Amino acid sequence: MSMNVSVQWDGDLSFKGTTGSGFEIMIDGEQKKGARPMEMMLLGLGGCTSYDVISILRKTRQDVVDCIAQIDAERSDTVPAVFTKIHVKFLVSGRNLKENHVKRAVQLSAEEYCSASLMLERGGVEITHSYEILEVE
Repeated sequence: MSMNVSVQWDGDLSFKGTTGSGFEIMIDGEQKKGARPMEMMLLGLGGCTSYDVISILRKTRQDVVDCIAQIDAERSDTVPAVFTKIHVKFLVSGRNLKENHVKRAVQLSAEEYCSASLMLERGGVEITHSYEILEVE
């Protein structure tokens, strides 16, 4: 499977990213028009792993109302300032959610399905995961 994107300079340190599916995203090293490039990487990780978790929970018929992935990352102090540690915490809201299903969904995403997470880990980034279940009525 191939993918493609393009990134066009938009003046200063701003760039317009266009996805192969036609969506535009502003990327800005100075944060005047968009997210910084490394923030975009974390957003990609968050989107990838959240997709997995929600898909798995739906397959197990869990009544999920909301899912937020809070991602905290540390970068090295030297150039290149690569990520060294990333923690992903899922806040999963729903009705009568079974903890074993949420735990398993997070684990499967982390260990088998999330391409972004697995790629970063293979590159030497320490990635940890946790979750919190929030009951709603």
